[in-house]
Amino acid sequence: MELVEAERQGVQGLYLKDLSRRLAVPTSRLYAILGVPKATAEKKATTGEAITGAPGHAAIGLTRLLGMAQAIVAESTAAEAEGFDTAHWLGQWIERPQPALGGRRPADLIGTPTGVDIVARLLGGLHSDAYQ
Repeated sequence: MELVEAERQGVQGLYLKDLSRRLAVPTSRLYAILGVPKATAEKKATTGEAITGAPGHAAIGLTRLLGMAQAIVAESTAAEAEGFDTAHWLGQWIERPQPALGGRRPADLIGTPTGVDIVARLLGGLHSDAYQ
């Protein structure tokens, strides 16, 4: 229900700056991925307003992908999982062309709900070592 409420109300502009920092993706690039003009995002971050509509939904989708990646790492028994910076990894991974996406980068799809679903399936496939 929290997700439904977030979709209705949008995400705070300041949250995008925090997400950018956590993913180690420049804010201007994150704004482009989410489809929100830089001036709009910066103004809303300054005034405490919410980013709504498609860019807000895209931010929520990216947050869901981060949650998925964190769950995958949390379930891992590999020694490398200890202290793994999942957010930074995801920030890099979404910028790499993926063969399963026809050479597209996951970041190129995150701006739509269907794109987020496709990227989520790919991320889930990485967990099971099989593309879905």
